[in-house]
Amino acid sequence: MADTPNTKTKAQETLDRLPESATWDDVMYELYVREAIDAGMADVAAGRTLTHAEVRAQARGSVLGARRTRRRVSGVRPSRYGGGSPDDP
Repeated sequence: MADTPNTKTKAQETLDRLPESATWDDVMYELYVREAIDAGMADVAAGRTLTHAEVRAQARGSVLGARRTRRRVSGVRPSRYGGGSPDDP
């Protein structure tokens, strides 16, 4: 994401809200969250969003595609518990 003229100001505001006892991990986490929220808001403003139904359809397609691929592997019987082995009965 390109830096905007007020990136430094936003970072300073974020730092000012932290307690004096904040660790480097706290600082990095807060800055990461702020950047992620800003990126998400930019996506919304640019129309780069999906509806709940679109996300469900994509997820369903991914799961079904993975199941089909797993069944096509020759000699491997899908297991109820994850793996599968060519030696399974």
